[in-house]
Amino acid sequence: MEQLLSPRFMQDRHQHRIEHIAAIRQRIQSRTAQALSAQEEHDLLHMREEEKIARDVYLQLGERWGLRPFLNISGAEQAHMDAIAALLHHYDLPDPAHDLPVGVFRTPDFQALHDQLVARGLSSEIEAIKVGLLIEELDIFDLVEARSRASQPEILEVYDDLERGSRNHLRAFYRHLQRHRGEYVPQYMSASDFEAVALSEHETC
Repeated sequence: MEQLLSPRFMQDRHQHRIEHIAAIRQRIQSRTAQALSAQEEHDLLHMREEEKIARDVYLQLGERWGLRPFLNISGAEQAHMDAIAALLHHYDLPDPAHDLPVGVFRTPDFQALHDQLVARGLSSEIEAIKVGLLIEELDIFDLVEARSRASQPEILEVYDDLERGSRNHLRAFYRHLQRHRGEYVPQYMSASDFEAVALSEHETC
C-alpha cells in the first residue's frame, strides 16, 4: 500500500475545493436562469450521476488499495458533483443523486456500470488504475458532447471546469499506470486524443 497523503495536503486540497465551489455557485447565482432545452436538462441530470459514479468508485477503490490517485481525486469528484448540483438548483431541476448513499443509483444503467467498474477495480491494483482511466476518459467524452449541446454561459463554464479537472485526473492515473508498466487501450477517445491529454501538462482548475 502506498504512503497516505499527508493530513495537511488533504486539508489544503479540501479548503481549495470549498472555495472553488463557492466561487462557482456565486457566478451561477449572479445570472438569471433561462429556459433549457430537453437535451440540456437531460445532460445535466446525466452528468450529475456520472460524476457520482466517479466519486463512489474512487472511494471504494481507494479504501481497498490505498492508492494516491483515488484518495486525492475522490474529493475532486465530490466537487464536480457539487458544481452540477448548483446548476440543477439554479434551473430548479430534480437531483437524481439526492440522499443516495455511496454505490446506489436511481438509473439502472448507472447502477450496472458502477457495479461493473467496482468489481473490476477490486480485482487488482492495475485494474483499479485502468478503471480510473476509463472513468475519466468517459467523463471527458461526455462533457465534450454535452458542451456541444449547451448554450447557457454558466453551464458552459461548469462543463469547461469539469473537463479540465477530468484531464488532470486522467494524467494522474496514467502516470501511475506508467510507473507500474501497465498498458491501457482507450475506449471512448481516439488513441491520439488520449495520448495528447495523458502526456500534456497539468492544468490549473
